[in-house]
Amino acid sequence: MFVVDDDPAVRTSLARALVMRGFTTETFQNAQDFLETYEENPANGCLILDYGMPGMSGLELQEHLNRTGKSLPTIFITGHGGIPESVQAMKAGALDFLEKPFKQSDLIERIHMALHLAEESRSNAQVQIELRSRFERLTPRETEIVDHILANPREISSKEIGRHLDISPRTVDHHRARILEKLDVASVVELIDLARRADYYGRAD
Repeated sequence: MFVVDDDPAVRTSLARALVMRGFTTETFQNAQDFLETYEENPANGCLILDYGMPGMSGLELQEHLNRTGKSLPTIFITGHGGIPESVQAMKAGALDFLEKPFKQSDLIERIHMALHLAEESRSNAQVQIELRSRFERLTPRETEIVDHILANPREISSKEIGRHLDISPRTVDHHRARILEKLDVASVVELIDLARRADYYGRAD
């Protein structure tokens, strides 16, 4: 658990409440101090982030983490935020935007939700990586056939694919059998569904 807030009283209060509930917690007085620690050793967790801080603001820190691919489930806390600020933070991926003073029970509830969503996201990402890895088993010619099927789902007969790639239908049949085997699917319909779940839409030329 990471708490970034320039108010020492807030940091102390939140850290005490989080530790009492079993969370390992680190506190930082500004965004720069947090980045120095976190970018050197990224870790899973939840970021409790003050919106308005001297130097790099909470929103700027969120944008930096998103831009560098190191985003964390983020809950903003603020003593002077308004609707435009909260909308901006939520659009950038924040889970919630709590105005001070807030009930610690409300924050704890949001934290549990954030950790659950983060775990679910990591699990989904791992599944997607495994599914996409199946497509890496294909030869260049097999990849061409798969890409044609995905781009032209109404033209997937061996004759149509063969005409497009200038190969014989029999050769297409041979490659198709190998493709289904390598992708561990039983039909072209399952192949298309696999590509959807893997977020695979064909390799760029």
